[in-house]
Amino acid sequence: MKAIDLAGFGAKFAGEDDPWATFTARDEAVKRAAILHALGPGPWGRVLELASGNGSNSAAIAPGALRLDATEGTAEGAALTARAIERWPRATASVLVLPGRAPRPVYDAVVLAELLYYLSPREMARVARDVAAVLRPGGRLVLAHHRIDYYDFAQHAAGIQARFLHAAGRRWRVRPVRFTGKWQVVVAS
Repeated sequence: MKAIDLAGFGAKFAGEDDPWATFTARDEAVKRAAILHALGPGPWGRVLELASGNGSNSAAIAPGALRLDATEGTAEGAALTARAIERWPRATASVLVLPGRAPRPVYDAVVLAELLYYLSPREMARVARDVAAVLRPGGRLVLAHHRIDYYDFAQHAAGIQARFLHAAGRRWRVRPVRFTGKWQVVVAS
């Protein structure tokens, strides 16, 4: 596997607004519904989304969040996310290269979708600790990731979410939300 880097993601978003059909593919809509279900009944309070990509999940989260900080590692993706959430004044999009400091010190929920296997094990461990530090006690951590490997991953997908939760250094109550042959969504608190 040769991992894609931020420049590669930036090039994908510069070349096409929706390179993985996340706004239009039925499987992506099912995954997005599972993410929203994992967040629980709204309103959700302060939500941090890491690696928002083109904002397809952000646009679904924004209406139910009292505050959404959607962050993306590329300027191209952050611009697409900003466009996707522009009608919700309490939602913002910003560039955040991971590992990095979250925009606010405390969140009620954190969403990570299609991110962890693009990070090195060391970077992932740092992000895990950072997420654990900003998620309020009793808050929800939603993880949505592939279960199968793709050519551009830095790590194998199998067990990635469990490795992330272990690296966070705290005890989690984990509940599966939705599994398919290709991906899984879990919520941890």
